[in-house]
Amino acid sequence: MNNNLSMIRQEGFKALSRELGVTGTAIFIRQFESGYGDYTQEREELLKDITVDDIVASIKARKDRGA
Repeated sequence: MNNNLSMIRQEGFKALSRELGVTGTAIFIRQFESGYGDYTQEREELLKDITVDDIVASIKARKDRGA
């Protein structure tokens, strides 16, 4: 096999797709994505004005709507 990184990557994707299928390949690859940003800081900013009572009320409302 050629040691060209592009070729190795291409052959690797082919092998994954052959063995796992397209969906399995996507799931496998997502496990190794490092992501970016600061999840903790972003979560705190997103949820800073939401209380437990807000969450409970939202869940009850969804149940009442049948969602």
